[in-house]
Amino acid sequence: MAKGKTTIYFCQSCGYESSKWMGQCPGCREWNTFVEETVEKTTASKSKKAAEASVMKLSAIELTEEERLSTSMKELDRVLGGGIVKGSLVLVGGDPGIGKSTLLLQVCQNLSRQQIKVLYISGEESLQQIKLRAKRIGEFTDALSLLCETNLDTIQEVIKKERPDVVIIDSIQTMYNEAVSSAPGSVSQVRESTGILMQIAKGMGISIFIVGHVTKEGVVAGPRVLEHMVDTVLYFEGDRHAAYRILRGVKNRFGSTNEIGVFEMRNEGLREVENPSEFMLSGKPEGASGSVVACSMEGTRPILLEIQALVCHSNFGMPRRTAAGTDFNRVNLLMAVLEKRLGMALSSCDAYVNIAGGIKMNEPAIDLGIVLAIVSSYKELSIDEKTICFGEVGLSGEVRAVSMAEQRIQEAKKLGFTVCILPKVCLEAIQEIKGIRLIGVSNVKEAVQAIRNL
Repeated sequence: MAKGKTTIYFCQSCGYESSKWMGQCPGCREWNTFVEETVEKTTASKSKKAAEASVMKLSAIELTEEERLSTSMKELDRVLGGGIVKGSLVLVGGDPGIGKSTLLLQVCQNLSRQQIKVLYISGEESLQQIKLRAKRIGEFTDALSLLCETNLDTIQEVIKKERPDVVIIDSIQTMYNEAVSSAPGSVSQVRESTGILMQIAKGMGISIFIVGHVTKEGVVAGPRVLEHMVDTVLYFEGDRHAAYRILRGVKNRFGSTNEIGVFEMRNEGLREVENPSEFMLSGKPEGASGSVVACSMEGTRPILLEIQALVCHSNFGMPRRTAAGTDFNRVNLLMAVLEKRLGMALSSCDAYVNIAGGIKMNEPAIDLGIVLAIVSSYKELSIDEKTICFGEVGLSGEVRAVSMAEQRIQEAKKLGFTVCILPKVCLEAIQEIKGIRLIGVSNVKEAVQAIRNL
């Protein structure tokens, strides 16, 4: 083997390698993402015989049911697709202080109670710091082992010796491989460290959770190839000053990528919110204008949320528009539809749209809710608090169909709503549901007329 050090430039977004610095990456077309790193170049002799690869026919491969471990947290199991798959590699990202380590420590607590061997490896906290957090969460069994180490060679030997069922790595940015000369957290180290952990997970059948830091843009720090290598990518979202947290699946090779889990942060740790609709609607004002309840789908789960709007005449030549929790451009588009199709003079009005609870929703099905909230505020028209609506609004003012309409109606009925305004196209495909009145509308004019007649 002949070794020599060389300087290589890596793209932080996609991992593209280049011998010189470039402003734009040829791989992902991103600007100013190249960083300089020194790596050891190794040239192997060509006389080595390559290992023989076996080829199998697709028809000869037998499917087996994936072995899954339940975390005893229904919200987390739902996002993972039914539980932890044996030999899977899961990346958990989120803002600092959002609760990533707390969530994984609670997973360790639940698994250890099932006498499943868990190894928690921390490169950021001491054993005493982990003990303090564990004491706040509750009692742990001896099935949980702790290790403070950042050297991957040492970690690999410990895993081979202990043979745990689940391993937690907190965090990947602190791990380093001695074979790579760059500093921990660099592109090379993160990529090589993840590659080693992936070999351990697949080769030994151990489920590994990796905690990943995020940048100020909210994406996992390091090369984008990190997300391609792992089986599942979970993002822990939410305002750390607010009580709730949302765990969102961005990538999942063993389940749906549209599911979310809702948690509430408490002094003793994270608590599951099994009915997020009731949680989001708590404190809704009665008889106030500019407030309406809409229904959005997150994967297979319908979530009811309150949309608030405040419309008032502007004292300046340029009216102000603000949107919190939804797309700002979408709000402007819907206001233009109301001005054109209903003749409402909104061009001289300030408009503020907010989804209560701080949750972010961009599904087109909440369009009708935004429209009715704006109309309600503009005309000082209060909407009955037992009324719910959903539907996509087009540029012609038409109310278009949305998916899973029946599941949305059943969720509204379960929470005590008596009237549902929905697209007429969806109404024709739904069987009669007792206990709730369904009003089908084909355009925004009919929707406004419907809330006036309630």
